[in-house]
Amino acid sequence: MKYLIIRENDIKWLDSYSLPPGAKMAVIEGTVNEAVPFMIRLKFPADYKIPPHCHPAIEHITVLHGTINMGIGEKLDLLKTNELPEGSVMIIQPNTYHFLWTKEESILQLHGVGPWEIAYFNKEEEPMKK
Repeated sequence: MKYLIIRENDIKWLDSYSLPPGAKMAVIEGTVNEAVPFMIRLKFPADYKIPPHCHPAIEHITVLHGTINMGIGEKLDLLKTNELPEGSVMIIQPNTYHFLWTKEESILQLHGVGPWEIAYFNKEEEPMKK
């Protein structure tokens, strides 16, 4: 394939099994469970939180809509976050615990090389265990 065009109306949002309930996920390119380049979008509702977690590979984040509040560490602390409005970019190195929360509906885009996995700091906070 020499190029790929995906319009906003073509994006198919699905529930994300690896994030707390309420998040939607759309795979734009690749597959997240293989060692290949990927691009995904995540849509979060207002007042949404993802507890501290990390990923085994570098994560490139671009905020497309709304504002994401990102923090680094092993405890979700709403006062220790960086506000990332639309257009902001954040790059998180592998195995760096981080968390996020939103005040409003927000969409971010991630890209990297898979597999994209989530390891929660507190294993009891894993959505699959709830």
